[in-house]
Amino acid sequence: MSATTARRAARSTRRPAPALLAACAVAAAGLAITGGGVFAALNATASNATAQNATSGTLSLTMANNGTGFGQSVSNLAPGDIVNRYVNLTQGNTMDAKALTLAVADATPSKLTTDATNGLHVTVTECSVAWTTTGAGACTGTGAVATVLATNVPLNTLLTTPSTLITGTVTAGSTLNLQVALTLPDQAETTANGTPPASTIQGLSSALTWKFAETQRTSTTTGS
Repeated sequence: MSATTARRAARSTRRPAPALLAACAVAAAGLAITGGGVFAALNATASNATAQNATSGTLSLTMANNGTGFGQSVSNLAPGDIVNRYVNLTQGNTMDAKALTLAVADATPSKLTTDATNGLHVTVTECSVAWTTTGAGACTGTGAVATVLATNVPLNTLLTTPSTLITGTVTAGSTLNLQVALTLPDQAETTANGTPPASTIQGLSSALTWKFAETQRTSTTTGS
């Protein structure tokens, strides 16, 4: 081998292959881009030092008998009789309510609740303090007695459609003192030789469940 040929062979072995040079160039470019992305971005944050408390309210309504309430039976009614029952409704301490209604269910339907004319009727009145439940009942509060369910509403209507007692606000923490007057309307029947007439109002029974219901207060937008 001549000296010239030897020198050319040596230069050929020391020179990097073109493909290797290209790969190195791409890697270097990638490092440059990555490095620029990491070190060129600025960031900032802000947060409250004291945690902000957020809570949801509670809507609740509870009922308690006041002396003689719904836990006591109404028995042996004659036409024209009025029997008073007393309950207190307490609104929970957290959230106001509105649209208080009353409905009734009868587990053993009879003419007492299915007959809108001769069946049972109800009137609901409110006192500013707890009712005195002896005798015919008395409201000794300073305010006037308020009728919250019109006089002598047929129980038949409350079976299908709740009746509104209060349309406005029922204030959180307040108590409604209610007198529920149940009556059997005046009517005439003749029992002949111990047999009552067909479709009689006598000797019947019903199993009543009274249901008060309400909705939450109107939602608001405030800055407080």
